[in-house]
Amino acid sequence: MSGHSKWHSIRHKKGATDVKRGKIFSRINKELMVAARMGGGDPSANPRLRQAIASAKAENMPKDNIERAIKKGTGELEGVNYEEHVYEGYAPGGVALLIEVMTDNKNRAAADIRYVFNKRGGSLGEAGCVAWMFDKKGLIVFEQELVDEDKILEVALEAGADDVITTEDQYEVHTELASFESVKQAFDDQELQYTMAEITMMPQNTVQVDDEAQAAQVLKLMDAIEDADDVQKVYANFDIPDEILQRIT
Repeated sequence: MSGHSKWHSIRHKKGATDVKRGKIFSRINKELMVAARMGGGDPSANPRLRQAIASAKAENMPKDNIERAIKKGTGELEGVNYEEHVYEGYAPGGVALLIEVMTDNKNRAAADIRYVFNKRGGSLGEAGCVAWMFDKKGLIVFEQELVDEDKILEVALEAGADDVITTEDQYEVHTELASFESVKQAFDDQELQYTMAEITMMPQNTVQVDDEAQAAQVLKLMDAIEDADDVQKVYANFDIPDEILQRIT
């Protein structure tokens, strides 16, 4: 299982008690604004905005909030100018971390991330130190109890997906960046319900973390990074054995 998939599964199992609705809305709001600023306010001509709107709807974000964020991005309404930055570093055990940030204050964001790395036993690296270990891919996730495996495989294959991975309770469809929209549309056309569809950074290889204390450190570091105000997404290349995960999550 890829590091991204492992982290996604851990968050899924931890459940809604760990989900901070305000933080989710803040992340989506920033993404809507930046997507609209970079590609315009028409989702039919702006795939990134189209995906941001889909994410907002999946989280039951109010329509007025979505429209207001888009207008701020296009300049129709006054709004904060967020910039995108990427930070790279290592968690305990040599686990590579790739952190996407949207912020109106780069110095504050950098200081917050550096503080978390230092406090949680990680090390912040130079630009490019781990980015080469990840590939930008499409990811579509289905809950096993909601869909038929054969149907998922059939549609994914016909639509040109790269792979379908079966986890403990989910199916993950991996796609090339260029085919993500068409594969997603194929599932929409078949009315197959997915729980997540996004462009993500997938690790080329994973680092096995077999030490329980070290595994706990990795997860605490990632939790702390995700809690930072300006952080949008965190990607990692770790793999923790399930028997250890059960004891520490």
